[in-house]
Amino acid sequence: MNDLRNSVQLIGDLGKNVDFKTLENGNALARVSISTREVFKNSRGEKKVDLQWHNLVGWGKVAEIMQVLFEKGKKVAVKGKLRHRTYEDKEGNTRHQSEVVVNEFMLL
Repeated sequence: MNDLRNSVQLIGDLGKNVDFKTLENGNALARVSISTREVFKNSRGEKKVDLQWHNLVGWGKVAEIMQVLFEKGKKVAVKGKLRHRTYEDKEGNTRHQSEVVVNEFMLL
């Protein structure tokens, strides 16, 4: 049941190539975005597409593998946990961001 507490699964298309770096402590970090789409008909019968973008983050070995396999436009399935964070940008503004910390993934 613990897997249900904070679990996210998404299937979508990578919107860019991976932004990969190795931190000063030696840990690998990968960031990339994924789009998901839902097609439905509204109350008037018109076809609508809801496109959503999600930020993905990988750490350690997962990040290293993401760097090698993830390319813009590829379809992937990811599983991870949702994390919200607050940070200060270069101009000193407070920003809020939601991201999926990837534990597993599969190329489709």
